[in-house]
Amino acid sequence: MTREELKNKILTILTEDFEFEQPGLNDNLRNDHGFDSIDAIELLGKIELILGYTLTREEKEKAMSIRTINDILDYIETIDQSRKK
Repeated sequence: MTREELKNKILTILTEDFEFEQPGLNDNLRNDHGFDSIDAIELLGKIELILGYTLTREEKEKAMSIRTINDILDYIETIDQSRKK
């Protein structure tokens, strides 16, 4: 899956499931959209569905540094690349 396809999937999830209005790729999810830790857990579950596998505890812990949509995209690409090695 390309970064553009990932971006479209994540934007769809954020607008439909989390009711974000016009999210920017560099918006701070917490400050600009009220995204909290419960939302983060729910989003990780949706990322697992996109990837087609369950994230490890270590992979989930790495997600705690995510602040923007671009961070989410980088995170998914990193996880997916490490799994393909």
